[in-house]
Amino acid sequence: MNKEKRRLIFERLRENNPHPTTELEYTTPFELLIAVILSAQATDVGVNKATRKLYPVANTPEAIYALGVDGLKEYIKTIGLFNSKAENVIKTCRILIDQHNSVIPDNREDLEALPGVGRKTANVILNTAFGQPAMAVDTHIFRVANRTGIAPGKNVLDVEKRLLRLVPREFLIDAHHWLILHGRYVCKARKPQCGSCIIEDLCEYRDKTE
Repeated sequence: MNKEKRRLIFERLRENNPHPTTELEYTTPFELLIAVILSAQATDVGVNKATRKLYPVANTPEAIYALGVDGLKEYIKTIGLFNSKAENVIKTCRILIDQHNSVIPDNREDLEALPGVGRKTANVILNTAFGQPAMAVDTHIFRVANRTGIAPGKNVLDVEKRLLRLVPREFLIDAHHWLILHGRYVCKARKPQCGSCIIEDLCEYRDKTE
C-alpha cells in the first residue's frame, strides 16, 4: 500500500469519527488503568458493567486496595479471569501507593512493571490517558492492519512498529481507536462488511464480501 492511499484511509476514518476514544468508561487515568487490566480477554461492555458498580465505591488506589482481593472480587466476578485480575489490581494499587504517590506513571517502563500490565495495556494508557503516539495492537488492529494492507506484519509487535512508522503523523494519536472500532464493527473477523465500508475502494483485501 502506498503513502497516498494510507493517508486517504485515515482522512476518511477521521471524517467519519473526528474524536474517537475507547469504549471503556473512565474519568481518571487510574480508572482507565484498572478498566484496561480488567479488559484482557473480556469485552468492554462486561468491564463497564462491573466498573459502574465498583467506581462509585472505590476509584483510587487507596480505596481499591482497602477492599482487598476478596472484596474486589465481589465487584468483578462477572469478568473472565477475575481471580487473577483481582490479585493483580490489588498488587498494582500497592505499588502505585508505595512507589508513585498514587499517580499513574506516564512512561512505559514504570507501567509495564505493574502486575497485569503488559505492552498492549501500557500503550493504551500512554495513548488514551497521556496523548502519546502509542499503538495498542489487539486482535482487531492486527486483523485490520494485515487485511487492508495498511501495515502488514507477522506478529503484534511487527504491526505495532510498522503502524508507528507508516501512519501519517497527524493521525497517530487517534489511529489505534479508529482501527479498533473499524475491526470491531465493520472489518469483522468472520465476515467483513465490505459493502458498507467507507474505505472499501482503498483496501487491498482480495476476498471482499458484498
